[in-house]
Amino acid sequence: MNLTTRIAVIGVGNEFRHDDGVGWVVVARLAERAAQRPLPRASAFLTCDGDPARLITLWEDLDLAIVVDAAHAHPGHPGRLHRLKLDGGHPTRTGSATSSHGLGLGDAVELARELDRLPGQLVVYAIEGADSSLGTGLSTPVAAIVEPLIERIAEEIALHVGSAGSR
Repeated sequence: MNLTTRIAVIGVGNEFRHDDGVGWVVVARLAERAAQRPLPRASAFLTCDGDPARLITLWEDLDLAIVVDAAHAHPGHPGRLHRLKLDGGHPTRTGSATSSHGLGLGDAVELARELDRLPGQLVVYAIEGADSSLGTGLSTPVAAIVEPLIERIAEEIALHVGSAGSR
């Protein structure tokens, strides 16, 4: 394992707007999981409200930033997962959702690119939500994706650390 690898999982959203808090839930559960099955010591679990400046501050100088956010898509399929990867500043996308925040992730990426403050690798997981009204707790289809996503993120981190160690 390469101990200089710096990794952060950033949950974006608002924990008081039902499914918009999915990023925060994933980060909290991933941190709980890491207490039982540790991830690399250089890993951090962070939350953000989606403000572009705060996101850039959280991910700059990282080797890998994984962002988890709620998304809207038309037509929507609550609980569907989308993955976007920026490697070397060029996006590759699976799915076609947008952030649930007006000004947010896309703006942060573009601003960070202009300021040369993107992480080495940026992976975004966007989960289509069903309910963004005021309140806590996730809808059933969004809650169902949380555990599989946690496992996927843990695998993504392990692959990243493994590939960093072989360089």
